[in-house]
Amino acid sequence: MKIVVIGDGKIGFTLTQALVAEGHDLVVIDSQKEPLDRTETALDVQILEGNGASVQVQKAAGVPDADLLIAVTNADETNILCCMIARQLGCPNTIARVRSPEYSEDVYLLKEGMGLNMVVNPERSSAKQIFGLMQYPSFLKRDSFAKGRAEIVEISVKEGSKLDGLVLMDLYKALKIRVLVCAVERAGQVTIPDGQFTLKAGDHVYVTAAMHDLLNMVKAIGLETPKVRSVMIVGGGRISVYLAQMLISGNIDVKIIESNLERCHQLSAQLPKAEIIHGDGTSFALLRQEGIEEMDAIVCLTNLDEQNIIISMYASRIEVPKVLCKVNRTEYTSLLSDKVLEGVITPRILVSNGILRYVRAMENRPGEGVITLHRLVGDRVEALEFAVTNSTWYTDVPLKNIPIKDNFRIAFISRRGVIIVPTGDDYLAVGDTAVIVTTQAGRFAVLNDIFREAPRGGKL
Repeated sequence: MKIVVIGDGKIGFTLTQALVAEGHDLVVIDSQKEPLDRTETALDVQILEGNGASVQVQKAAGVPDADLLIAVTNADETNILCCMIARQLGCPNTIARVRSPEYSEDVYLLKEGMGLNMVVNPERSSAKQIFGLMQYPSFLKRDSFAKGRAEIVEISVKEGSKLDGLVLMDLYKALKIRVLVCAVERAGQVTIPDGQFTLKAGDHVYVTAAMHDLLNMVKAIGLETPKVRSVMIVGGGRISVYLAQMLISGNIDVKIIESNLERCHQLSAQLPKAEIIHGDGTSFALLRQEGIEEMDAIVCLTNLDEQNIIISMYASRIEVPKVLCKVNRTEYTSLLSDKVLEGVITPRILVSNGILRYVRAMENRPGEGVITLHRLVGDRVEALEFAVTNSTWYTDVPLKNIPIKDNFRIAFISRRGVIIVPTGDDYLAVGDTAVIVTTQAGRFAVLNDIFREAPRGGKL
């Protein structure tokens, strides 16, 4: 597809990188030459310097003939205007980044009244992810599928736990709970394990099932942690506002430390039920003074990755039960061991994955594309949810008899609201949705992409 991206900042570059890897034809527009030069050097894309909200610039970029325009500049109003102009020029699909909390309640109006197909808000998405981890602090990461009925969660294997030394074929016998380990990260290597795989202390394990089974699993392996009742947030940006609103609505005490006095006054007005502290959140003395050691969780959300990492390392060392950290530069996370930095939130990755899911769905007939897409283990594993339709091969055939490609695993099947963690005797039926986990690089747009070959003589 031909796609035009307006805005070549952190999110724009991450998104362009992902779309190029999928084989799309891209044009990137930005008003600054420096980021465009970087993108042109790093990626095989066309660049155009100029104002993306200009009709002439959009025409020069080929917007009238494009399949999709994505506006991700730093200004909400500019992004909305870019999309409105693109629709007038004949571009059938538009996506805008809209970040401001003032617009968050107007999403439906923006989509219907201004012709936007999708509105993305990295700050709100990040806050939702953080809030989800506060609800279930035993998990290092959570990704939802099947309209929230099932999840893939990340846990770590502790030395001496029931999982340490467990062969996966014995998992049900040991826990009496039907869950599936769909990916394991060990010493930087990722595996889609089979039943012979043995878990070891230090592994990061991605487990899937219905949420109630996952919670029972946590209890069974002794990983259950107390509920979060008090949270310290360092940094008072947009993510902090969204997150504080969610936490307060959940009757969780919130304390925000912000270094800018004027911003503190704004936060006090926006969040009257939160405690706002004016001070330097990188000062360990201040953190102790404000009671970090008594907190159930700390979330580091300053504008500097380095500050967030240092604060998180300190909080982990003094054993704050739950430590979460925003890191925009993913190369930092690869340099730090999981013991130092476990709970990492990267807003641009969240947005990129959401848009990528939409783009893949555009390429298929309605109802046959990717329903949900999440990337796991530092983007080295994809978990994709597909609908099982009349066009799907091998329906009503036992999974043990289906030629599934290497490095693909059917994590679970959702059938009429019931989550099935499959065995070889289970099957896919029309009307189901199925979540597939893979380490295989490539673009997988429909469920049939996981099969080695089409059935002989037509659909089975």
